[in-house]
Amino acid sequence: MTRRLLIIFLLFIITKQGLGWGFFAHKKINYHAVFLLPPELMVLYKSQIDFISEHSVDPDKRRYAVPNEGQRHYIDLDYYGQFPFKELPRKWNAAVSKFSEDTLFQYGTVPWWIQIMQTKLTEAFKEKNKMKILKLSADIGHYISDAHVPLHATLNHDGQLTDQKGIHAFWESRIPELLAEKEWNFFIGKAAYVKNPGNFMWKRILESSAASDTVLQVEKKLSQEFPTDQKYTFEKKGNSTSRQYTTEYTIAYNKLLNGMVERRMRQSIFAVASFWYTAWVNAGQPDVSKLSDKEFTAEEVKEFEKLIVTWQRSMVPDKEQQ
Repeated sequence: MTRRLLIIFLLFIITKQGLGWGFFAHKKINYHAVFLLPPELMVLYKSQIDFISEHSVDPDKRRYAVPNEGQRHYIDLDYYGQFPFKELPRKWNAAVSKFSEDTLFQYGTVPWWIQIMQTKLTEAFKEKNKMKILKLSADIGHYISDAHVPLHATLNHDGQLTDQKGIHAFWESRIPELLAEKEWNFFIGKAAYVKNPGNFMWKRILESSAASDTVLQVEKKLSQEFPTDQKYTFEKKGNSTSRQYTTEYTIAYNKLLNGMVERRMRQSIFAVASFWYTAWVNAGQPDVSKLSDKEFTAEEVKEFEKLIVTWQRSMVPDKEQQ
C-alpha cells in the first residue's frame, strides 16, 4: 500500500468517527458476508476483509458528491399503491414506460440499481480486475443491505409523517450498535447461487415494505407507554454530544419487534455473500487466487480523495443555518 493511500484510509477512519453510528451495521454485514463464501472466493475476500468492510459506507459518502446517488438506496413502494404493488412493473423499461424515469428517480431505484451493480461485478470477475471486484463488492453490499431496511421501502422513511422523526437511525443504527456484538448470532451457513437476482431482491424489498408498518406502529405504542424522562439520554462521541435513545428504551423496542433487526441483518449478510458468489459463478468461476496485488491507480486514488473531501465539506454546518 502506498503512503498516499494509507493517508486516505486514515482520513476515512477519522471522518467515520465524526459520523459514527450510521456506518456500524453496513461494515458488520460486509465483514460477516465474507465468511459465507466458498474457499475459492474466500482466498481473495478474506485477505481484503478490511477493505470490504471499511468501504461498505462509500455509497453513503457519495450522496454528497454524485448526482442521483441518493435514489439508489431506497424505493418508496407505497407511492405506487397498495401491497404487493402490482401496479409497479418489476422490469425497468416497463416501469419507465408506465410512470416515467423522473418519477422512478424521485421515489427510489434500489431494486434496479442492485441489478446493474451485479452486472458490473460479474464483468469485473470476467476481467479479473482485482480493484474493480473489491470496490464493486463493497458497494453492492451497501445497496443490498439498504434494501433489507423496512424504512427504505416507504414514503414515511423517518417517521416524519407520524411524528416519529429519528426512528430511521433508531432502527437501523442504534439497535444493532447496542446489541449486535453482545447478543446476536451471525453464523449463518454458506452463500447460495441466486438464479434470478431481480426476483430475489424484489422479494426482499416487499418484505421490507410489509414490515415498515410494524416498525412504526410498535415504536408509537411504546413511546406512549414509556416514561418520557426515560426515553432519551445524552451521549458523547468524539467531540460532540447528541441526544440518543436510552439503552432501556432500545432494548424494550427491540424486544417488541421480536428480533426483526437481527433477522434482517442476518438476511442481508446472506444476500450480500450470495450476490458476490453468483457474480463469480456467472463470470465462469475465475481463479481469483492468481490475481496480482496491484496498487491503486492514480485515477482511483484521486477518486477516493475527491470523495473524502466532498463528504468532509458536507459535514460542515452552513453558517446561515447556525
